[in-house]
Amino acid sequence: MDDEYAKLIRRVNQPRVVIDNNACEDATVIQVDSVNKHGILLEVVQVLTDMNLTIRKAYIASDGGWFMDVFNVVDNDGNKIRDKEIIDYIQRRIETSAGFVSSRRGSVGVMPSEEHTSIELAGTDRPGLLSEVCAVLADLRCNVVNAEIWTHNTRAAAVVHVTDDSTGCAITDLKRLLMIKDLLCNVLKGNDDLKTAKTMLSAPGVMHRERRLHQIMFADRDYERVERTGVRAVEERSSRPQVNLLNIEKDYTVITMRAKDRPKLLFDIICTLTDMQYVVFHGMVNTTRMDANQEFYIRHVDGLPISSEAERVRVIQCLEAAIERRASEGLELELCTEDRLGLLSDITRIFRENSLCIKRALISTKGGKAKDTFYVTDMTGNSVDPKIIDSICRQIGRSALQVKHNRSSLAPKPPHQETTMSYLFGNLFKARTFQNFKLIRSYS
Repeated sequence: MDDEYAKLIRRVNQPRVVIDNNACEDATVIQVDSVNKHGILLEVVQVLTDMNLTIRKAYIASDGGWFMDVFNVVDNDGNKIRDKEIIDYIQRRIETSAGFVSSRRGSVGVMPSEEHTSIELAGTDRPGLLSEVCAVLADLRCNVVNAEIWTHNTRAAAVVHVTDDSTGCAITDLKRLLMIKDLLCNVLKGNDDLKTAKTMLSAPGVMHRERRLHQIMFADRDYERVERTGVRAVEERSSRPQVNLLNIEKDYTVITMRAKDRPKLLFDIICTLTDMQYVVFHGMVNTTRMDANQEFYIRHVDGLPISSEAERVRVIQCLEAAIERRASEGLELELCTEDRLGLLSDITRIFRENSLCIKRALISTKGGKAKDTFYVTDMTGNSVDPKIIDSICRQIGRSALQVKHNRSSLAPKPPHQETTMSYLFGNLFKARTFQNFKLIRSYS
C-alpha cells in the first residue's frame, strides 16, 4: 500500500526542469525539482552524461521528500547549450527519466535482444586478452557492433554487443549462445587465473552500459589494490585521487574528494555510491581547469552514516576505483574505417604483435563505418615507442589510424594536504538554500 501511495505521489508531482542561459555567465544552468526517490540523482546525472555535457558545478539537496539539484553545464567545446531542440530534448529526457533494471551478476552473461546480443566479460587482465576475445568472436561469425572495455588493478571487464554476421540480427539460438559463452570463458580463465568469477547466462534486460561496467568490476573486487614497489609504485600513489570521510553529529558521513577533472567523473562517483546503497542528501561539485573538488553528505539507505572503520576503508577504496577505472592511461589511438567481420580481431592482433597493451577501448559502428578508440601502453605500462606506432600506422593505414593524445605525458597535479579537504565548502549545507550557491536566480 505504501508503494502504491509513493507511486501516486510521483505521478501527481512530475519532475520540473528549468534550463536557463542567463543565470550564469559561462554555463547553462539546469535546475531539477522532483519528488525524491533512491537513484534519482544518478538518473539525472546519467542523462547529462549521455548528452556529452560537462558538469562544471553542481549543488545537490534531497532532505525530506523532495529532490532539488542545480547543474552548470557546457558542451564539448566549453560553450553554453544554445540549440533549442537540444535544450527541449534534455528537458524531456530528465522529466521522463526512469530507473534502470537492477544489476545482474556473473562474469560472462549473454542477453538476447532484437537488435544484438550483449555479452559481458570479466577476468584477469593480461597482454593480448582483447585480441584473443575478438579472434574467438570472429571465428564464430559474430560481428562486433559496439563494445566498451575497461581495465583496472589487474582486472578487465567488457560489455560487447554482437550480431550474427549472416543475418545482421541478434543471436537467438541457445546452443550457439552456450558455445560462445563456453569459448569466451576458456579465454578469460587462461592458464593460471584463479580469480575468474563464475559464468552464467543472464536474463534479458536493459542496463546502462557504463553503469554495468562499474557493477562488473565492483563485483570482481577490483578495488582491492595489488600493491607494487619501486618508482612506479610511488608514482601511482602520488597520482591517486584523494578521498576522505568524516562523520558529523551522527547524522551524516561527509565525503570530500579531489581528483583530476575529466568527462563523466560525477557519473562514475554517483553510480558507485548508488550501487553501494548510499544516498546523497547534500552535495557540491566545483571544477577548475584541471581539478574537480566534490563534497557529499551521505547516509546508507537504512538511514545511518558509516559506522565502522572497515566500512570507511571500503568506501574510500571503491570511490578511488570508480574514479580510476575510466581514467585514460597511455596513448589514444582512433580508428575510422569501413566495418567488416573480423576487423576488430585484425586490429587487436596487430597491437598484440607489436607489444601494445590495451588499457581501455570504446568500439562503435554506424552506417557501415567503424569508429574505435584505444588507449594503449607498452607491456610495462609505459609510453609506446613512436617507431612502433609509426609501424602500426603503416600496417593499418595512416588514413584509418590516427594518434590523438598521449595521456601519459599529462602529469597530474599533486593532491592538497588532507587538512584542506575537510569541510571543503564549510557550513554551506547548514543553510540548505539555493541562494547561497549563487548559481541561479529565483524562479518564483
